[in-house]
Amino acid sequence: MPQPLRLGIAGLGTVGTGVLKIVRRHESTLTQRAGRPVSVSAVSARSRDKDRGVPLEAFAWEDDAVALAKRDDVDVFVELIGGDTGPALEATEDALALGKDVVTANKAMLAVHGQRLAELADANGATIRFEAAVAGGIPIIKALTESLAGNEFTRVMGVMNGTCNYILTRMENAGLPYDDVFAEADALGYLEADPTLDVGGIDAGHKLALLSAIAFGTQVDFDGIDIEGIENVTIEDIEQAADMGFRVKLLGVTQMTGRGLEQRMSPCLVPANSPLGQLENAMNMVVVEGDSSGQIVLRGAGAGEGPTASAVMGDVMDLARGIRTPTFGQPAASLRKATAARASAPAPFYLRMQLEDKPGALAKVAATLADAGVSIDRMRQYRHEEPSAPVLIVTHRTTRAAIDDAIAAMGQPA
Repeated sequence: MPQPLRLGIAGLGTVGTGVLKIVRRHESTLTQRAGRPVSVSAVSARSRDKDRGVPLEAFAWEDDAVALAKRDDVDVFVELIGGDTGPALEATEDALALGKDVVTANKAMLAVHGQRLAELADANGATIRFEAAVAGGIPIIKALTESLAGNEFTRVMGVMNGTCNYILTRMENAGLPYDDVFAEADALGYLEADPTLDVGGIDAGHKLALLSAIAFGTQVDFDGIDIEGIENVTIEDIEQAADMGFRVKLLGVTQMTGRGLEQRMSPCLVPANSPLGQLENAMNMVVVEGDSSGQIVLRGAGAGEGPTASAVMGDVMDLARGIRTPTFGQPAASLRKATAARASAPAPFYLRMQLEDKPGALAKVAATLADAGVSIDRMRQYRHEEPSAPVLIVTHRTTRAAIDDAIAAMGQPA
């Protein structure tokens, strides 16, 4: 019988506990599929006495994740602590320095330190696997680095934060304002300890940065992403978008242009009958466009014990089978530094404004948009309440620069 692949799991929260359950429940199946046993040697967490619903007596215990990473009976360090600094980063660095492979769900750590960690892995004959860091149970990392590796990618986009998608779809389906649904999501435990990571688009931005690096062979550039969260989306936006045949989604888009790498994460209107428009609740979706494959759509649960633990085990099983790829799909030294570019590709834009309820006000807006080269596709006026009138406008395809010029002109005195 071949030697087992021995795991050291740091972090026994929802995902770590889920991994232990999979290893225990499917022990014989994992051995058959990997061609060798997969076992857990040792674990580490903040509290040893917490009841996690999984017996821990069979595993060695380490109070310190760094000590766990250095154990001689750990072949693969599974980092499920979280955070871009502290024990997660230190233990990952130590494991890689010892030539040990790392499996992690930590998108923040990789979005901030990914290039340096990838170089450290390459220098020591190790690799970092992070399927669980992006879109939960959707195998998007494996798709980009393996199944679709023969493509030149033109664009990657998607809904990558289940909490935001839950809030937006709940607002529409229940007719509730943002603050009410935010409180509901918090009570259900959907929000991070710092909710801004979710609703501010930061969590989804971390994921987009990792997909960009793989798709376009660039160094991870989280700082180059234009990020706008969903905090300013109102129930009026949701309702009027629906009236015009759209739904509001927090959408991440990355593409390489002649000006550089465009990365943006922002609320967008998507056609209600499109795959993205039909995505409900806490689900995620990633759309990949390649020159040979065409458009590929992957949909699945973006978080939770089962889907995320499944993604972790997918990486573990590849390592057990001897399948090894560089961290971002190619040697770290070959990843080029991206030139960040603001989105310039023409697209429809959505504008919401309050106008004085008097003759000529709307005509002035239309004229200002026309002067900036912006054409109106659809427009709605609703709920007239003197002295102002809310107006919603969807433009034809135009550039962000033209929209910014028009908005600036609207703010100028007549």
